[in-house]
Amino acid sequence: MSKQYDVVVIGSGPAGYHAAIRCGQLGFKTACIEKWLNKEDKTVYGGTCLNVGCIPSKALLDTSHKYVEAQHDFSVHGIKVSKVGIDVPAMIDRKDKVVKQLTGGVAGLFRANKVDGISGSGKVIAADKVLVTAHDGSQEELTAKHIIIAAGSVPIDIPPAPVDQETIVDSTGALEFQEVPKRLGVIGAGVIGLELGSVWARLGAEVVVLEALDEFLPAVDKQIAKEAHKILSKQGLDIKLGARVTGSKLSKGAKKSVTVEYTDSEGEQKTTFDKLIVAVGRKPYTKDLLDPAVGVELDERGFIKVNDQCATNVPNVYACGDVVRGPMLAHKGMEEGIMVAERLADKKSQVNYDLVPSVIYTHPEIAWVGKNEEELKAEGVDYNVGVFPFVASGRALAANDSEGMVKLIADAATDRVLGCHIIGPSAADLLQQVAIAMEFSASAEDLGLTMFSHPTLSEAVHEAALAANGHAIHIGNRKRRAS
Repeated sequence: MSKQYDVVVIGSGPAGYHAAIRCGQLGFKTACIEKWLNKEDKTVYGGTCLNVGCIPSKALLDTSHKYVEAQHDFSVHGIKVSKVGIDVPAMIDRKDKVVKQLTGGVAGLFRANKVDGISGSGKVIAADKVLVTAHDGSQEELTAKHIIIAAGSVPIDIPPAPVDQETIVDSTGALEFQEVPKRLGVIGAGVIGLELGSVWARLGAEVVVLEALDEFLPAVDKQIAKEAHKILSKQGLDIKLGARVTGSKLSKGAKKSVTVEYTDSEGEQKTTFDKLIVAVGRKPYTKDLLDPAVGVELDERGFIKVNDQCATNVPNVYACGDVVRGPMLAHKGMEEGIMVAERLADKKSQVNYDLVPSVIYTHPEIAWVGKNEEELKAEGVDYNVGVFPFVASGRALAANDSEGMVKLIADAATDRVLGCHIIGPSAADLLQQVAIAMEFSASAEDLGLTMFSHPTLSEAVHEAALAANGHAIHIGNRKRRAS
């Protein structure tokens, strides 16, 4: 006889574990199925984000940034460091400890909220049934009033550079290097490629980034993207645009390397790396997830089709997170998971898809929310722009961290904030202030009239808002209106 649940969640990444916990809080008898095994072959929760994504990559980014500071920046503060070295295995071990603490935390939250964590792979075999296959091959059937699919995503493979997780690795393998490669190639200049490339460049690798597109960070405001390209290039990332990889060949012998073939504006090229990271994006994970007889529809790119409330075409079956349309961002999945749980309890929860923040955790960070100038021009919207450079921020100068700017865009007629784009120190945290303001339909004047504590990095947001209306105090005002 199958086990009976109110809700069965497949996947315990950000979308899945938020959905499961909220369902438990709302009184639903809930189970969450997870197949992820850690290095000790134990089931761990948190999905890609906690295990091989957001969290471990930020651990390595923070360690590598501290290394760079000790090497080059402490002397500015009068701090003398005689000899700085990097113990890569110790860095990886620390990363693993952070992951273990957080994944264990999710397991504790499941217990606290009476969510049954079930180890294995889940497959929807009916609108009210999930088949769980354990790692030993045994199977169990669960019956549920509601099913929430949150199976996440996996790295995209490309035929010219097949991943072996030794010399040619994906984003997971790039978190496990035991030494700094002398020469590192990265295919893809997106979020993952830039972050992982930055980690190893800071630690001494010669990093070449091969990007097929002719434009750098096309989803980012052009002014911010241009500044990012300049800063990251100065940091040692050799970013080659319009470089389309056509093949790769592994060397023979004990010391492995890979020769990559690509074409660019000058023709066919070859270059050799000790390691190659393939970071060309991610795709939804739906392998062995859905029995075709159930009838859950997928779109042409393999995403599960859902409406704005994350309901599929099959009653009582929902999907959220990376497996559905929209940006593959942990926080987007979290909010969708909570929304689905609350709607099951007849609460009118909704995700505001117009205000999904995006962040690239390089240093300086790059963050944005809302519309950029290019999008507004295409829509024919009249707008004002306020830009404030961190070099004019007292707090940024005191910290010796003054690269970048805050750019705020407001509607020319209503003054409502339409977008904010930041490259600079703590950009992700600063952006959230504007995201909150935009959620409440704030104007640039509202932000300008708000008192900001001094000295803080957040004053750059304040000044950018003032600048949008020509009222900035700490820079010359060149109010810009565009249409």
